[in-house]
Amino acid sequence: MKLDQLKIGARLGAGFGTVLLLLVLIVMLSFSRLVMTEQGFDGALDVEHRVARADEWKSLTTLNVSRTIAIVKSGGMPQMTAFLTPQMKDTSEQITRVQKELEAELSHERSKALFGDISEKRKAYIGQREAALALLKAGDAAAVEALLEKSLLPASKVYLAAIEDFSNFERELAVQSAAAVKSDVQRSKLMLLVLAGVSIFLGSLSAWVLTRSVTAPLRRASASTQAIAAGDLSQPIDAAGRDEVADLQRSLGKMQNSLREMVSAVRLSTDSITTASSEIATGNQDLSARTEQTASNLQETASSMEQLTGTVKQTAESARTANQLASSAQATAAKGGKVVSQVVSTMEDINASSKKIADIIGVIDGIAFQTNILALNAAVEAARAGEQGRGFAVVAGEVRNLAQRSAQAAKEIKDLIGASVERVESGSKLVADAGRTMSEIVGSVQRVSDIIGEITAAAAEQSDGIGQVNTAVTNLDQMTQQNAALVEESAAAAESLKDQAIRLAASVSVFRVDAHGVVSRPAAVTPSLPAPSAPRAPVKAAPTARVAKAPPVLRDSVTSAKPAPVVAAAAATAAPGDDWETF
Repeated sequence: MKLDQLKIGARLGAGFGTVLLLLVLIVMLSFSRLVMTEQGFDGALDVEHRVARADEWKSLTTLNVSRTIAIVKSGGMPQMTAFLTPQMKDTSEQITRVQKELEAELSHERSKALFGDISEKRKAYIGQREAALALLKAGDAAAVEALLEKSLLPASKVYLAAIEDFSNFERELAVQSAAAVKSDVQRSKLMLLVLAGVSIFLGSLSAWVLTRSVTAPLRRASASTQAIAAGDLSQPIDAAGRDEVADLQRSLGKMQNSLREMVSAVRLSTDSITTASSEIATGNQDLSARTEQTASNLQETASSMEQLTGTVKQTAESARTANQLASSAQATAAKGGKVVSQVVSTMEDINASSKKIADIIGVIDGIAFQTNILALNAAVEAARAGEQGRGFAVVAGEVRNLAQRSAQAAKEIKDLIGASVERVESGSKLVADAGRTMSEIVGSVQRVSDIIGEITAAAAEQSDGIGQVNTAVTNLDQMTQQNAALVEESAAAAESLKDQAIRLAASVSVFRVDAHGVVSRPAAVTPSLPAPSAPRAPVKAAPTARVAKAPPVLRDSVTSAKPAPVVAAAAATAAPGDDWETF
């Protein structure tokens, strides 16, 4: 379908609709890629959580192994056994909870296999530990020492090694997840760049096509008006299409046909000028004054219309510039919204990490407390041993001091981490509010861009309408000036009828008309004799150039002029460069 079959508004709507459709496509694709990236980040965080739980499992297991070795090395000392056995039981329960949580989170087959191996190694280690404690309770120290060296310690090392293998594999999964997320981000960037390039190309192509569909017919219409202004009425005006420019061309065609018929009629009516010269002289003075007044008013109107045309064009240009600035502001606001969303995600990650650090500090505090208890017990036992345990008592005292200092430092760090968590949570709320504000800004900028687009379209339509009115006023001004010149020159009709007819014929000969525009010669009309009137002073003909802006003249009613019995003259138009003296 040809574009000239559509209205200009429909073309502009289709162009802007195409651009908006591309924008919606880019937004939808960006949203889907962001969702995929978010899923990748969630997977990486899950893997990091499993690694942390595995490290916790290993540390708890190491702690229980140390307690078991301490009980065995103490020879089953009742105080040591009574003190460490409940702690070992609590730690085993913690390990069981960690084991269940990890088992519920696993999805990878290799992770499940490694986890099953850890469970088997744990069962074997617990069996060896229970056997050692049973022998210790029975009082068989030699068997306990042999079991410790041959079975218990190797089983604990195998158990811890299995946990370490599982933790290392989960770390590899974390690295792979991070690499996959990075790869998805790179692909998203490339895809967005390609879509942006395609959108720019299609938008530029639509703008170029729409511009040509409007300017090309306007250039043809301008050429037709220039030909008419130059006096060429023989050129056909092609008015193909159904848009506003085609309507303008059809109007120009009608005007050209009217001018052609008028010029032909004037050419054929030159013989009738001689019969109407006396009636022309009668009403010449009054008509001259009125024509000059009309010419002055039309020139003022034409000047005002030119100024109004310039103002409307400037307004349309300013509206287009504002539309571009609004589109740029919308893109900038959208980028700001994305950055704020990323900041929100980063603040949430920092908050989670701070909470994890607080948990780890709590564990360190517990270990320091337990170490302090052990050092206290060791100091008590050293005191009981007398001189033989004095050196051990000094070491136990130093260990206790170190444990107290570690507990105090852990408490201070925990307080600092708690304050940091509160500040991070406050910052997360502020950033979330900023994200919502940026979303509102994006919506407001979009609404402003739509309003400015409507203003631009309305200003363009006003500019076209004022241009048409200006053209019509200019043509009317030319016709009025020609009439004024005709009236002035017709004042000399009484003195030289022949010269007047010759000059009128020369002026009309400027127009070129085709054979179809010639009007048949009217039949000769016998003029009626005018009523006798008072003798009129002869009017002296003076050569004049183009009529300038005439001063305002009062319109007095003229009663002495009698109407002519036959009016056969018609107004003729000429190009702006015609010499008005040829009338």
